[in-house]
Amino acid sequence: MVRWESRCLRVFCVLILTLWIPKALHSARVVCPSYGGAIVIGSIGEPKRLLPLLASDSASATIAGFIFNGLLKYDKDGNITGDLATNWEVEDGGKVITFHLRRGVKWQDGAPFTAWDVLFTLQKLRDPKVATPYSGDYLEVQKAKVIDDYTFRVYYAKPFAPALSSWTMGIIPRHLLEHEDLNTTTFNRHPIGTGPYRLVKWITGQELILEANPMYFEGRPCIDRIIYRIIPDSSTMFMELKANNLDYMGLTPFQYKRQTDSPFFAKYFRKFCYPSFGYTYLGYNLRLPMFKDPRVRRAITYAIDRKMIVDVVLLGLGKVCTGPFPPSLWAYNPHVKPYPYDPQKARELLREAGWRDTDGDGILDKGGKPFQFTVLTNQGNLQRSAVAEIIQYQLAQVGIKVKIRILEWQAMLHSIMERNFQAVILGWSLGFEPDPYDIWHSSKTGPGEFNFIGYKNPEVDRILTEARATFDREKRQRLYWRFHEIIARDQPYTFLYVPDSLSILSSRFQGVKPAKTGIWYNFIHWYVPRGEQRYRIEGATP
Repeated sequence: MVRWESRCLRVFCVLILTLWIPKALHSARVVCPSYGGAIVIGSIGEPKRLLPLLASDSASATIAGFIFNGLLKYDKDGNITGDLATNWEVEDGGKVITFHLRRGVKWQDGAPFTAWDVLFTLQKLRDPKVATPYSGDYLEVQKAKVIDDYTFRVYYAKPFAPALSSWTMGIIPRHLLEHEDLNTTTFNRHPIGTGPYRLVKWITGQELILEANPMYFEGRPCIDRIIYRIIPDSSTMFMELKANNLDYMGLTPFQYKRQTDSPFFAKYFRKFCYPSFGYTYLGYNLRLPMFKDPRVRRAITYAIDRKMIVDVVLLGLGKVCTGPFPPSLWAYNPHVKPYPYDPQKARELLREAGWRDTDGDGILDKGGKPFQFTVLTNQGNLQRSAVAEIIQYQLAQVGIKVKIRILEWQAMLHSIMERNFQAVILGWSLGFEPDPYDIWHSSKTGPGEFNFIGYKNPEVDRILTEARATFDREKRQRLYWRFHEIIARDQPYTFLYVPDSLSILSSRFQGVKPAKTGIWYNFIHWYVPRGEQRYRIEGATP
């Protein structure tokens, strides 16, 4: 499962924001030294739709992750464990999975959670009328059966390696949604889940407020309230942090290295830096003639000094990206080397592809059309704006004119989903399951799906399909290594960098235990000593 990042350094989770909040928020039964208080989180992005099936951007996934549970989740070490399912059996070589569900779980409106909700969620994930980008995993299911209210079984026509990870998807309530159009339902702004928090207020463009769910099956969370503030500008957000109006935010490299290097921040905050499970890229609309030739895409990559971008824009807090997997994933191919910065090689490839400056204006042209395009990126992301300007300057040196257009996050996503773009600077946030089918398979180029650039390669399709049916880790790794090689050759993206995940948290919060998955995996156990609590809700403690 993947999600769009709203910024290159994730706003909310220090490791893999959009994937880990839905999957790894919860752990052992809650016992709190102190109940109460609130956490105030700063975010550039505003959620769009809070149904887990439709939550494809990081802001939506962040909030949905507090409200919904999957059957399974990942623990602090990245291992699959139970969530709404207490245990499960995998039989017939991986083709049959039986889930045994928790008893006594309630939806936040008091209705009981049962296996019928799981079946309903699966049906909607497979429904072509539902604009979910996650359908690919669930179309692999041949049939499903409710054995009883607390036993659910799925059958696959063939072994499906990512099967268990796919069941970390948030389960939705049948009794509230069976007669609703999921694409338009008001439930997207007024969700009811089984999770540790429930949404109580959403002021568009300003904030969302969530309160602890007293019926949560692992026990009521220690912290009463989450206040999720939408602040589209990173500098303004940082000023709010310095004024003690925020408890948590993602940091830019400059903020991490320079602006928070003071006695004040050392006393009142904790900083975190983790390897990333995502990457930032320059993606091309491959439906456009100018980007169809892979020599042109390789030329653009040669023309961009990505090492300089890492050193100057990220202040060294990241690595040059070589392809569709970051080094932290086992599918990463260490033998694929990054394209060097080589403007002369870029010029040679562009000339081979038929691009020449025939009128002496400094811009290459072909068939009477100049080589120029517009790059989209999102408002409030200073790193991506800086990267866009570097790309603009460096491509001008090889005869390509680039314009930059900065859009509000949801407006940019809308342009991409409508295929109304030429190139875009974006990021993918990935999970421990590396299956990249939804991003790269040619069947995933439809409306609302993640292969929005329109990449199509029959060998890649075959590899991705075969890898999904391969349980042997070594064999599957070899397939992904070959896939990595092909993508690096084709350059459907210019893979820019793998950023370190940087964030800061008020030192008021206790129980924070950094692990492989970051810090948010055990958030329901965080607490604030009573004398340090803010925004206290009287009568809210159990």
